[in-house]
Amino acid sequence: MALLAASTVERWIVLAPAIVVGFGIVGGVLILLGRAFAATVRESGHPRWIVAGLVGIAGAVVLLTYLGVELPRE
Repeated sequence: MALLAASTVERWIVLAPAIVVGFGIVGGVLILLGRAFAATVRESGHPRWIVAGLVGIAGAVVLLTYLGVELPRE
């Protein structure tokens, strides 16, 4: 059992740099997309409509998930 635990710890130590770099890349992309979206909303003629639409979509997703609606699978 100790050998199994040791190999798991070693695996995490070896993968730690890749995990940190991966999270950094994902975080950077999310920041970039967020800033671009914020600039688009600011420059649009109707920023309240855009925000209201996003809130409506998020609310619909939450409501349908709560009700247990699932998409058909092929």
